[in-house]
Amino acid sequence: MTIGNHLSELGGLPAFDFPGPADTRALPEPDAVAWRVSVDTYDSEEEWPQAFARFTESVDTRQVRALIVGGWSEPYEASNAGIVEVLAGAAGQLPALRALFVGDITFEECEISWIQQSDVSPLLRAYPALEEFGVRGGDGLVFPPVVHDALRVLRMESGGLPREVVRGVAMSELPALTELDLWLGTSEYGGDAEAGDLAPFLSGERLPSLRRLALRNSEMQNEVAAALATAPVVDRLEVLDLSMGILDDKGVEALLAGRPLTHLTKLDLHHHYVSAPLRERLCAALAPHGVEVDLGDVQSPDVHNEGEYRYVAVAE
Repeated sequence: MTIGNHLSELGGLPAFDFPGPADTRALPEPDAVAWRVSVDTYDSEEEWPQAFARFTESVDTRQVRALIVGGWSEPYEASNAGIVEVLAGAAGQLPALRALFVGDITFEECEISWIQQSDVSPLLRAYPALEEFGVRGGDGLVFPPVVHDALRVLRMESGGLPREVVRGVAMSELPALTELDLWLGTSEYGGDAEAGDLAPFLSGERLPSLRRLALRNSEMQNEVAAALATAPVVDRLEVLDLSMGILDDKGVEALLAGRPLTHLTKLDLHHHYVSAPLRERLCAALAPHGVEVDLGDVQSPDVHNEGEYRYVAVAE
């Protein structure tokens, strides 16, 4: 699986590409769309800050509610530190901003594990009313513990999420957060976190409003499942998502032996390596209680002379 399409919406608003310099088409109302500001990732005629400057001159940014940072020139070599600085400095021009996504880049523009990120925490400090924040790409990503009273959704998509980023999220004070989505990835692409790094919020001590938890796209999916099996945070969840990883029978057995999951509205395990008997056991345990169980996209290990190999859905 690769990321072949840009975001179609953000913050409940349809995405709209802010036009290039030569495009004179009429623009929508400032608060009617999620504005995507991008430049070509190869041989761009303008840099991202220039495109953003045109955006602020063309749109009444006081009304803008959602903003998507698309491609910047050479994202596989140049980090977005300058973009973060520009956006943080523009906070006074964007008082209504409630949703922000950084790095809406497809595989044709730059593979997810090649996107060069930076410290994105200044954006949360600059926008204390932000309710939704997302970032794509883990290389160079920095996220120290933050305090933010309004954030409701935090999403980090990567082929490998660094341990210090996971720890930063786990130690953050986010009292309003209802949805957390972490693509943990693989060690080959920098995903060096361990299940123990999730402990601060799995214990229920952090994120008191959390209702949807996604810990997915991981090569340690079984270990994550085992940690969740005894995690107090599960009791207050509505949706648990362990999809896109290499979950197999061992992980499902841990879930079945752990805390009850019958209160969930959905358990998402799609893209997995679980055998038919365990799939049947899981559905038999949860379906009668009205839990939607997604066990689609069944995978089979690649078998070579050296052994069996299992792959997450999104890596490179």
